[in-house]
Amino acid sequence: MHSLLTLISNPAAPTLTDDIVSTYVARLDGVTAVSWLSEGVAVDIFFDGDLDKARRGLSPDLSGENFDFGFQQTNQRVKKLLVADMDSTIIQCECIDELADFVGMKEKVSAITEAAMQGHLDFEQALRERVALLANMDAGLLEEVYQARVKLMPGAVALIKTMNANGANTVLVSGGFTFFTSRVAAVTGFQVNRGNTLEIKDGKLTGHVLPPIVDSTTKLDSLNEFKNKAGLSDHEIMAIGDGANDIPMIRAAGLGIAYHAKPAAAKAANIALNHADLTALLYLQGYSDKDFTLS
Repeated sequence: MHSLLTLISNPAAPTLTDDIVSTYVARLDGVTAVSWLSEGVAVDIFFDGDLDKARRGLSPDLSGENFDFGFQQTNQRVKKLLVADMDSTIIQCECIDELADFVGMKEKVSAITEAAMQGHLDFEQALRERVALLANMDAGLLEEVYQARVKLMPGAVALIKTMNANGANTVLVSGGFTFFTSRVAAVTGFQVNRGNTLEIKDGKLTGHVLPPIVDSTTKLDSLNEFKNKAGLSDHEIMAIGDGANDIPMIRAAGLGIAYHAKPAAAKAANIALNHADLTALLYLQGYSDKDFTLS
């Protein structure tokens, strides 16, 4: 069973060089091949040495580099299910914070969001508290926020469309709102999207969320639902998120990814990405640039 170390930098500012690769090749036992997936951006180093030993020995130094890394078994790298968080993972903002900005409440709401993502507040309680602050907001502002504030993370479209094209199922499960998950799924290609539903009456937000609440349990349940439906093994599943609400699904996936994440989520993950964009999830599966699908 062969082992693998993948090094991945940010495609917008590639940092990997042959010298860097050679440094880590020299510290691995039984290197059998080096394969560039994207010149200067992502490279696979295959080796026959003990995977856990290599991880323990190299992770402290790799963690200090200006690129990301992941250790895997080569025969378990391709995934058939991706379950993803949305806010600050697939998109670059927290939608509820941006909604609050339109009614002059961003500072207060953002503080609650941050505490919830760090795991310091109960998610449902924090969600209801924040949504209550949006009471009487004109529902038309939802579309305005989407158009003006919601931007995809770099690599999001390539990630989802490439996995779809290769037969994987892609599921977006957010503690945010269906108004946004449905639109983000439409532009990226997610096959399933789930989120919380804002109650609207007479064209205004009531300040309430309709049940059931989508929370960390929902995310984990969704992962297990699609895992069982397709008869998948754990190693065929990838989950990605950035906050405490994502930890159960990150731990349950064969490959749990923390993406520019809060410390608790990063600690729970198999791989923490702090430099790369979302195409890193494709490189980790062995896809090269020529394999990417954008339409």
